[in-house]
Amino acid sequence: MTAPPEWLTVLTTIDSEDKAHALAQGAVEARLAACAQISAPVTSVYRWQDAIETSEEWQVQLKTTSVRYEELEKYIEREHDYETPEIIAIPVVRGSTRYLGWVTAETAPETAL
Repeated sequence: MTAPPEWLTVLTTIDSEDKAHALAQGAVEARLAACAQISAPVTSVYRWQDAIETSEEWQVQLKTTSVRYEELEKYIEREHDYETPEIIAIPVVRGSTRYLGWVTAETAPETAL
């Protein structure tokens, strides 16, 4: 059995730049993510409640560890105003030792510091 990835990039989208900034800021302040990138508006096309929808959204990419994933997911669900927010974790299979060490240090729970 393969061990789960130690680091993750977690993706979500939200319907305004201000909400994206608030979501990113809160995750970093809570040490649930070491950093977050907010992409320029993207156009999303999706099926929702039996209709095809098109909307402008901002994608937020959060860098975290697998240890912090569950808390980050709960944070996004709590702070997000979508009924079913996108929350997708992509494993980081490789990265620079210094960067991944920084992600680990920045997401360490306060009690571990």
